[in-house]
Amino acid sequence: MNIKIEDLLNALKKKEEEKEKNTVLWVLAIIGAVAAVAGIAFAVYHFFAPDYLEDFEEDFDDDFDDYFEDEEEE
Repeated sequence: MNIKIEDLLNALKKKEEEKEKNTVLWVLAIIGAVAAVAGIAFAVYHFFAPDYLEDFEEDFDDDFDDYFEDEEEE
């Protein structure tokens, strides 16, 4: 009789441990899914967003070149 009770208790403990493992796996899976969606959203945004700095650098280079060309002509 005592052995059956111990076996039953051990089975319950194993079940609880499996539930804890499943909970941890679900939490990690959710965190991974959120990170994946955030990474994809960032990549799409980065791909479609216009590059304003590139335009600024081109304008700056043009102005800079014009300044030196004016000095050379004098």
